[in-house]
Amino acid sequence: MSRRTLLVLAHPRSDSLTAQVAGRTRRLLEAAGGSVDLLDLYAEDFDPRLTPADEPDWTDREKQYSPEVRAHMRRIEDADDVIVVFPVWWFAPPAVLKGWIDRVWNYGFAYGRSRPRLAGKRLLWVALAGGSEASALTDALELQLTRGVSEFCGIGRTEFRFLFGTEFSGIPENLRGERAREVFAEAEAAVSAFTAGADALAPTPA
Repeated sequence: MSRRTLLVLAHPRSDSLTAQVAGRTRRLLEAAGGSVDLLDLYAEDFDPRLTPADEPDWTDREKQYSPEVRAHMRRIEDADDVIVVFPVWWFAPPAVLKGWIDRVWNYGFAYGRSRPRLAGKRLLWVALAGGSEASALTDALELQLTRGVSEFCGIGRTEFRFLFGTEFSGIPENLRGERAREVFAEAEAAVSAFTAGADALAPTPA
């Protein structure tokens, strides 16, 4: 059975290395027979600001969310897997991605229920970091997104992959193509490992 993936991209430039990683990820998944819903947060002009309309009564788990938020919730619900590709800015994800989590991963939808709605899904975070590996960065950001988002929302099958050395300004121009190919290979290996055996990991019926 083919997997349905919601592929989330959080970068303002369509020619960025981050966008190219997302594009290659999409082609890899589709070549394997899966279907991909590409959610380009910038291209779709997603507003990251949480408003009262997004959660009119925070204490009510059955509240009516705003139309935009409901549409994004449906895209998550329709997916078997969620893959999020983003750059690391200031030791954190971009504001548009944080705002997407704030608005869409809302109380009553993503968390706040004894049987989490997202429990049967799998989630892969792919973070492009400009510098070399640093434990403080990796530990803090991975904890924030895997523990603070994925696991908090009941997604036990969550993985995090850093792609380091993605800032090319210090690399001679004639070597940048080779480095880009290395980054692409690392990303494709991470996605392939994540998707391997997906059917075997599918949740059993309740």
